[in-house]
Amino acid sequence: MKDKEQIQILGDNHISTSIKTPLRADAFEKSDDEKIKNIQHHFKMIMHEMGLDLTDDSLSGTPYRVAKMYVKELFYGLNPLNKPKLSTFENKYGYKKMLVEQNITIDSACEHHFLPIIGHAHVAYIPKDKVIGLSKINRLVNYYARRPQVQERLVLQILNDLQHVLDTKDVIVSVTAKHLCVSSRGIKDQSSFTTTLEYGGCFSETAIRNEFLKIITQ
Repeated sequence: MKDKEQIQILGDNHISTSIKTPLRADAFEKSDDEKIKNIQHHFKMIMHEMGLDLTDDSLSGTPYRVAKMYVKELFYGLNPLNKPKLSTFENKYGYKKMLVEQNITIDSACEHHFLPIIGHAHVAYIPKDKVIGLSKINRLVNYYARRPQVQERLVLQILNDLQHVLDTKDVIVSVTAKHLCVSSRGIKDQSSFTTTLEYGGCFSETAIRNEFLKIITQ
């Protein structure tokens, strides 16, 4: 068990340990309803320890609302059953230039403090034999965002999935986001944001990568 200082250092530096989200082997043995019931109980205890009056009409339903929000909304991306089907199609029209899907909303949460990460993702690829429906890119980004995250891991998860389904390394992913664990606690910097960039294939070439960066900053 890490001491309190080590725990704080790890969280403040946003350190992650793996490209995969850390999950136990039994993570999905319980149903969503069971998880909601258990989280509701534990969150009620948290509110109780904070001294809140849970008999108040405004607060009495909060433990259930939070539990349902965690399981069904904020963190639904933890469950692989919720992963969107990434339908691809034959590139019959022979499109070979860059395709960019930009300003995709990122609504995630920092895994170190469970505070919001809010921003945008920009994704591009250069088709070979396959193309993907545009909305599928948005759905994939949202799926990986909807879990406790580290921003560096988020871009890698999106990149690797798209490279696999499109059967090409020519993919680039950029995420720019504001972390409330930076703006609301710790240093309390209200104006800073974080940008992460991952790519492969032809995007390793400076000219092609710069073309993408020019498009998303216009």
